Amino acid sequence: MHILVCIKQVPDSAQIRINPVTQTIMRQGVPTIINPYDLFSLEEALRLREKHGGEVTVLTMGPPMASESLRKALAIGADRAVLLTDRLFAGSDTLATSYALAQTIGKISDMFGAPDIVFAGKQTIDGDTAQVGPGIAKRLSLLQLTYVARISECDPDRREVVVERRSEGGVQLLKTRLPCLITMLEGSNEVRRGAMKDALRAARAEIITWSAKDAGIEDPTKCGLKGSPTVVKKVFAPPPRSERAILVKPGDSASQDAESLIKTLFERQPALEQDLAKSAAGY
Repeated sequence: MHILVCIKQVPDSAQIRINPVTQTIMRQGVPTIINPYDLFSLEEALRLREKHGGEVTVLTMGPPMASESLRKALAIGADRAVLLTDRLFAGSDTLATSYALAQTIGKISDMFGAPDIVFAGKQTIDGDTAQVGPGIAKRLSLLQLTYVARISECDPDRREVVVERRSEGGVQLLKTRLPCLITMLEGSNEVRRGAMKDALRAARAEIITWSAKDAGIEDPTKCGLKGSPTVVKKVFAPPPRSERAILVKPGDSASQDAESLIKTLFERQPALEQDLAKSAAGY
C-alpha cells in the first residue's frame, strides 16, 4: 500500500498572542508544532503499513521552516517527506491550499505510485475550518470518510475499507472502496514516540522540496492570494470576563446542594429558566 498523510506546521496555540494595536496574530517567538489532529492520521497510516506493508509519504505546504515538522514525521516512522514551498502560495485560504495539495499529490502519484489512502487531520488548530481534506478529495475525485474514530477493517486486495464514523446521532459503520480520503478524529489512537533508528534516519534524510513549478501546478492563478476568495476582516482575542465565578456553599444534603445550585443558576440566567420551561411544555 501507498499511504499519503497531509500534515501542517502550525503555531503552538497555547502561546499565540494578539497584537492589541494591529489586531493580528503575533507569530514572532511562537514555537511551531505539527497540527495535533494530523498526528492521529499519521499514527493510523503507520499502523496500516505495519499490517499490510507498503510506504507512508507525508506532505506539507508551507515556508522552508516547515521541513522541521516533516523531519518529526520521519522520526515517528514515515518513509518519505515532501515539502511544497513557494512564495506563490503565500496567503492561501482553504480553497487555494486544497488545489495546490491536490496538484502535488498528482505529481507524487506519477513518481511513487498513486496513494491507496490519503489521510488528513479533522481540522487544524490555527484555522479550524475542516475544509482542506474534503477539498482535496473533491479535486482528486476520491471517496471521503470524515470524522473517523476507528478503522475497523482494511483489505487492500479487495480494495475496501470499513470505518467507524462519529456523527451527531451516534456512530456510523461505513464501508467504501479504495482509493479514498480519511480524516481522523482526535483521540482515535495513541501516537507513538518513534524508534531511535527512525530518529537517526530522519536527521540525515533528504526532504523532497518542490516549488509550484516542480509540483506541476497547472494554474498559478488558483494559488495564493489570487486564488483565495476568503477575506479575513479581523482577528481578535476574546475579551476577559468581568464576572467572577461564585461559590455555592454545600448544604446538609445532596438534594439541598442541587436545589441551591439550580436556584443560583436561574437567578443569574433567567432566560435559561424560561427556555427549559418552554421545552418541558413541548414548545
